[in-house]
Amino acid sequence: MKRGNILWFLLIIFLPGCKRESSSDKINKVLVIKEMSDLATTEYIVTKIIKANDNKTWFKVGDRKILMSCKAHITAGIDLSSIKNENVKVDNKNIFLELPHAKLLSLNIKPEDIKTEYEDISEFRSGFSAAEKNALAIQGETNIRNSVDSLGVIQTAEVNATLFLSGFLEKLGYTNIHITYGNNQPSYLK
Repeated sequence: MKRGNILWFLLIIFLPGCKRESSSDKINKVLVIKEMSDLATTEYIVTKIIKANDNKTWFKVGDRKILMSCKAHITAGIDLSSIKNENVKVDNKNIFLELPHAKLLSLNIKPEDIKTEYEDISEFRSGFSAAEKNALAIQGETNIRNSVDSLGVIQTAEVNATLFLSGFLEKLGYTNIHITYGNNQPSYLK
């Protein structure tokens, strides 16, 4: 968040108003969270083992095997910039906030985190080329991307976002906080 946005954010939170706030003023105060844009709430580090061999080809003598590992940094969170006025309902100290579902924000695999752990090449065969190793690394990245749901990354991101935003909304003075995600299923009720 830019320095100017942080100051604006802090002024809205900590400066009490001299007059009674209208419902739209309260909603606008909550909508300041849109300035955070992508709120990253979960980071996982996942290691994927990739193994390959091609000893089933009948026209090649000997076999070759490889075992590679790749470490991925997965970040998930909520796109707060997509929140609209109709996603916030305020009634005294009660607030109802509908957020978009969490999503994968980034999946980063550094080149130095891709390693050949084991390679066995018979004497009549050539080693794995850089292109073949790259194709295996891409396969590993695809497997990691496809396993994000089964790892619980998205669910954890929503739980953490709910906890963070509940604390934020408590600081604004709300005592009854209802946060839902896209399909109106409560993630947290306080």
